[in-house]
Amino acid sequence: MGRELFGTDGIRGVAGEPPLDPKTVYCFGAALGEWAVSVARQQQVPACVVIGRDTRESGNWLAGQVAAGLRAAGVECRFAGLTSTPGIAYLTRTGPFVAGVMISASHNPYHDNGLKAFDHSGFKLPDELEEKIEKRILAMAAAGENGDPPLLEEDPTLDRQYLDHLSGTVKRGLAGQRIVLDCANGSVSRLAPELFAGLGAEVIPTGCSPDGRNINLNCGSLHVEALRDQVLAQGADCGAAFDGDADRCILVSASGRILDGDHALLIAGRDLHARGALGNGEPAVVATVMSNLGMERALEASGIALRRTSVGDKYVLEEMVRMGLPLGGEQSGHVIFRDYATTGDGMLTALQVLDTAHRTGRTLDELVSDFVIYPQRLVNVRFRRKRPLEELPEVQRQIRDTEQHFGQRGRVLVRFSGTEPLARVMVEGPDIGEVEEHARRIAATIETALNA
Repeated sequence: MGRELFGTDGIRGVAGEPPLDPKTVYCFGAALGEWAVSVARQQQVPACVVIGRDTRESGNWLAGQVAAGLRAAGVECRFAGLTSTPGIAYLTRTGPFVAGVMISASHNPYHDNGLKAFDHSGFKLPDELEEKIEKRILAMAAAGENGDPPLLEEDPTLDRQYLDHLSGTVKRGLAGQRIVLDCANGSVSRLAPELFAGLGAEVIPTGCSPDGRNINLNCGSLHVEALRDQVLAQGADCGAAFDGDADRCILVSASGRILDGDHALLIAGRDLHARGALGNGEPAVVATVMSNLGMERALEASGIALRRTSVGDKYVLEEMVRMGLPLGGEQSGHVIFRDYATTGDGMLTALQVLDTAHRTGRTLDELVSDFVIYPQRLVNVRFRRKRPLEELPEVQRQIRDTEQHFGQRGRVLVRFSGTEPLARVMVEGPDIGEVEEHARRIAATIETALNA
């Protein structure tokens, strides 16, 4: 069944417009509250939900509407205020909460917002539960249900619990480290400088002056050029950039090299392997089909396998759980350390990578010196009529020709977008000229086949 409200990461849209209009958000809270009450009764625990938000100007009224719906269903609410998505996941998992709600649109502009829900395990709600909740939301909204949002009082002890947890993952501290932190004017604008300074680092903050509208605006993990300039100008040991809800992290080395999620996986994977902590079976790291071939080769040189999944941190986590592996992530900077978290966590990623450098006495540049990035080219092809790629013989021939040309020196990935009428062609190999030529050939063949 097609879903009207829930997407791949909760409910997201323009704040104030459907599906994030006040009535629908209230009904979301009420529907989630009904489920929370039923779970609480089964488990004989209080029905309590924790709510957090990022710095968007719409966050407070959205939190109020969610809380109004929850309370109408008989659920108690505690409000963490400004916090990160992984912070809410942690609090939901470790606190007396049946569920948690994070109000954020992650790396999107300020006018967007979203509702992400977690159950007590700290995992996002499964698809089938989202579908049941969506049916109740639509039914309640059609019946005209609404309520008056309460005045929410922030509980500062919640963020303190989360920061204490993160601090506890680093045993030696970060004394002597000079770090530039770009917090994207987002949810950890206060928390991140406090955390890293508390561990002994000298912190140079940037992107830490949220005004409700400047979240992710030319800053954060999608815009790391300014951070790189700061690291070089300040003579810092490194820089770390988070996105609006701080579930991803991009690092910058002292030399100005930008280190994405692939670099973090390589550094952390090798460190865990050296300590005998990279799973009980074959040492392996989980990443998506978009992770660079250079990372896979560097892992293989260290005796570590790479297990690839479809794009999306949900699929990465599912594979990690299935194989009992502690580390996985995406090139975009979502990195999951299962020993400490159930989601990607930008601050945790930065801490673990910097702790590895600190413990080993090596710089970030040294830790990734053998990571040779293979050029990638991604070409999007818009189509009028979708047909299975397997039914397009000319496209299959072009893909086979490219695969045979590169052999073990490259990769080809052709897939349809899940949200737009686009076919995505990714070719990766050692020579950018060859990569671009083969990507162009495959894209042209797809365009002819689907638009003729």
